Amino acid sequence: MREIGHWIDGKVVAGTSGRTADVFNPATGEVQAKVALASKAELDAAIASAAKAQVAWGNTNPQRRARVMMALVGLLNRDMDKLAEMLSSEHGKTFPDAKGDIQRGLEVIEYCIGAPQMLKGEFTDSAGPGIDMYSMRQPLGVVAGITPFNFPAMIPLWKMGPALASGNAMILKPSERDPSVPMMIAELCKEAGLPDGVLQVVNGDKESVDGILDSEIIQAVGFVGSTPIAQYIYERAAEQGKRAQCFGGAKNHMIIMPDADMDQAADALVGAGFGAAGERCMAISVAVPVGEGTAEALRERLVPKIEALKVGPYTAGNDVDYGPVVTAAAKENILRLVETGVAQGAELVVDGRGFNLQGYEDGFFVGAHLFDHVTPDMDIYKTEIFGPVLSMVRANDYEEALGLAMDHEYGNGTAIFTRDGDTARDFASRINIGMVGINVPIPVPLAYHTFGGWKKSGFGDLNQHGPDGFRFYTRTKTVTSRWPSGIRTGGEFNFKAMD
Repeated sequence: MREIGHWIDGKVVAGTSGRTADVFNPATGEVQAKVALASKAELDAAIASAAKAQVAWGNTNPQRRARVMMALVGLLNRDMDKLAEMLSSEHGKTFPDAKGDIQRGLEVIEYCIGAPQMLKGEFTDSAGPGIDMYSMRQPLGVVAGITPFNFPAMIPLWKMGPALASGNAMILKPSERDPSVPMMIAELCKEAGLPDGVLQVVNGDKESVDGILDSEIIQAVGFVGSTPIAQYIYERAAEQGKRAQCFGGAKNHMIIMPDADMDQAADALVGAGFGAAGERCMAISVAVPVGEGTAEALRERLVPKIEALKVGPYTAGNDVDYGPVVTAAAKENILRLVETGVAQGAELVVDGRGFNLQGYEDGFFVGAHLFDHVTPDMDIYKTEIFGPVLSMVRANDYEEALGLAMDHEYGNGTAIFTRDGDTARDFASRINIGMVGINVPIPVPLAYHTFGGWKKSGFGDLNQHGPDGFRFYTRTKTVTSRWPSGIRTGGEFNFKAMD
């Protein structure tokens, strides 16, 4: 049985707590590894060591830190297939989807090569008589990232890139469900030239999370996960005086206007709703066709596309549309919510409840589901299902459709499909959601913009990556400087009277 420890001071170390968690192969249901769960003493030792290493790293020229990011980009590209295969084996994603996970993280590291530009301060000449003022962006010290199972490469890279490029040391606590890829990335960071101790990967559970939040050394925490945990981490971190950016759940709506290209909209919905088995915080889980004619036309196109989806393990080839969900508990929760939808009166148009994959009967596979005539009072509408379940909520007009998205408690992402520029512009302007797509189903910003949701999808004032990433992981120091006059002309020997 493979054992996964921690990455401490530039090497893999075994856990000493005696506690472990199972790492499954989601396709077979078998335990493939045991991951150590750190004790508070192990965590504290890693934090103390990181604090020592950070001093020299924080004093390193930003351009030299950027060169480490540059080398890391090359290594991630070199080992892309190796990383993707490990990611697929622990998470269950298809191989192309796993490579996409790594690629979107890699793009943030590419952006971080520009750290010297992002860390430049400001200067005001002659703010007063002989007075200059300037500001400096300086690292916080030791920061932490608590990252989720659904993007075991992308989100850790989103956190560590700007944190390390800004001169901080980082404690990374990845998900215990698929911890191997973050450990592999840490090894690549060392190969890229990152000094030992600057990145520590501590595997753990709630005990480690609470230890991070209560540490007096850690100055900031970044988190991605469910909304209840995001809110818990944000509140507890704030109580301890830490910075926090915590991103939670989502219920992303896609509005389909009567003038939309229905074939394009249906293709977009299938990819955005069922890709990665729906285990994406930016997945489209609610389709809102405007008008009965639009709804019927959309449904007619969706059903055959959904029924034709190929579900299987990543080893079955690149034509697999999606794989298993991450755990048996996740599968049970999805199917429970499907039963709730049926019981509350939604029409289950495509029923995936009886899905069974020959040879993988013990795997965590979930068939594709399509509900129609879903209403906002139903649990499947209110709850983030995080599985291959798409709900259709019919709206009579544009204002009703807009109101559905605006009134939902989550505000991560949304999209509208239309040929009308005025409608699209109005939607983008009025919607109270953080990331908006216009004829784009999953509007994940590129690395040089920021990623973040509104309402109960995000807690904190600054978003992930882009300029906000550097703002979050640095603090500004402003200096007012005045030098005594007269030195350049020599000293005065007579006593000068006061003016």
